[in-house]
Amino acid sequence: MSAVSRAEYCVIACAEAWRDAGEILASPMGLIPSVGARLARSTFSPDLLLTDGEATLVAPDGTVEGWLPYRQHLTLVTGGRRHVMMGASQIDRYGNQNISCIGDWARPKRQLLGVRGASVNTLNNPTSYWIPRHSRRVFVERVDLVCGVGYDHAAEHPETARFHRVPRVVSDLGVFDFATPDHSMRLASLHPGVTVDQVREATGFELTVPDAVPYTREPTDRELELIREVIDPGRTRAREVPDREAG
Repeated sequence: MSAVSRAEYCVIACAEAWRDAGEILASPMGLIPSVGARLARSTFSPDLLLTDGEATLVAPDGTVEGWLPYRQHLTLVTGGRRHVMMGASQIDRYGNQNISCIGDWARPKRQLLGVRGASVNTLNNPTSYWIPRHSRRVFVERVDLVCGVGYDHAAEHPETARFHRVPRVVSDLGVFDFATPDHSMRLASLHPGVTVDQVREATGFELTVPDAVPYTREPTDRELELIREVIDPGRTRAREVPDREAG
């Protein structure tokens, strides 16, 4: 089997967000998170619920498994029984996310998606992030507008953030978590071929970096087969992270 591409390491890193998650709704946003969620369901998290994003529950191959009306979807969201993986135009050291605007919200330099459901997501169910192009424009010291709530703001209102948790951030360079005393961002793993210096150079704030940083785990032969031949034979993953061998 050919060498593992960077995109495939990203798929594995996203899939791991739902490892042993039990019967919860996985809501991946983006091509690689979607492949990752389907891979997790097909392997180590068989109880995951997958949605088409509209009104049905689906199997990894797209077969309809059930109906998910919007009111039932909201019940899962507000009860902590969903794990969403969102995107971020900006994210800071405490996991605050911005998808609304760049600059002052009253007179923004650039208008983006809007706050949408980011605050509800982060306060009510676990929320991870997928960032296909790791750069200082995205990983910033302070977001211009808080849409998704980070650990520092959640700590100010613990009663309204009892389900708040940001398990991981996955980028095209590595995996990050908040397993530090102050819940600031930590480098958890590097994708093979990436160095710590590359990550630091592409990050606009001081990361916590352990003395020894592991590499993102290797996919098994079965996982590669599923990714390449069953879940994503059209290589949509390469649209977000162009295929290249690690290293």
